[in-house]
Amino acid sequence: MKVAIVGTSGAVGQEFLRVLEERDFQMDELVLFGSSRSAGKTYTFRGKTITVKELKHNDDFKGIDIVFASAGAGTSKEYAETMTKHGAVVIDNSSAFRMDQDVPLVVPEVNAVDAKNRPRNIIANPNCTTIQMVVALKAIEKLSHIKRVHVSTYQAASGAGATAMDELVHQYEQLVKGETPTVDKFAYQLAYNLIPQVDVFLENGYTKEEMKMYYETRKIMHSDVEVSATCVRVPVMRAHSESIWVETERPISVEEAKAAFAEADGVILMDDPASKTYPMPLFLTGKDPVYVGRIRKDLANSNGLTFWTVSDQIKKGAALNAVQIAEYLIRENAL
Repeated sequence: MKVAIVGTSGAVGQEFLRVLEERDFQMDELVLFGSSRSAGKTYTFRGKTITVKELKHNDDFKGIDIVFASAGAGTSKEYAETMTKHGAVVIDNSSAFRMDQDVPLVVPEVNAVDAKNRPRNIIANPNCTTIQMVVALKAIEKLSHIKRVHVSTYQAASGAGATAMDELVHQYEQLVKGETPTVDKFAYQLAYNLIPQVDVFLENGYTKEEMKMYYETRKIMHSDVEVSATCVRVPVMRAHSESIWVETERPISVEEAKAAFAEADGVILMDDPASKTYPMPLFLTGKDPVYVGRIRKDLANSNGLTFWTVSDQIKKGAALNAVQIAEYLIRENAL
């Protein structure tokens, strides 16, 4: 088993290294690729030093079985044929192929089997906010079909990359010193602020991030569910939170929902208001599951249920989800 990571130096690329090591992913060789700026850098994996190779249109992917790509949509589109032409399966973390009909969009807890049908040998990793939500929605969908979802996201700085995390820290440092904070990665200062914009606005008034949640959820769940999202950037370093309202075909009791979440694959129920127990990003950074709490009936809809989720979007929302896809393919002898 020969594995490659494309985009090693980025936040997700670094998370791939950690996740592969944590999970003792079975492989014989790991090859690292990056841009011309990253080429020559070295990283330690399982006690060995690996040098990053420059990504080029050549035969460097010959003999590679799985490619974890996280170098951005433009790079993925440009190098897709180069990465797959010798038979490698590419699990792509960008937005490049998510809505292509001939590319499966996969969250293993929800639709793992879709990964077997990949005409172009490309599997797309969904957007981090969508991954987190559909893992939780799957538990409710088993009880009754979900007709509508309203969701507000509270997205950490890390969703915009390592430099965005650095910027948030630097802004707080500057403000303490009485300096004007540097604003580069976001539309406005994020420190001590909330920004109700993630990605660019579209003609319908929603952002691209919000529409990703609409289209991706329907594709992953093979559902006619309607999704309305508001995505907000918050001054949290890492791990996204989501407030989710669902309308189902029949009423779901809180007890039913809690039991479903407790049994759901990839979900941890964390819901005890009496002891102030509920998911928070402060304590769940670096964790694998999607945590669910604050489960209650929707007062405005008799068929409604509302709950709160937190998950590390660099881990489950990116690297871990991709590695789980690869693990599934290996278990199923489906590479």
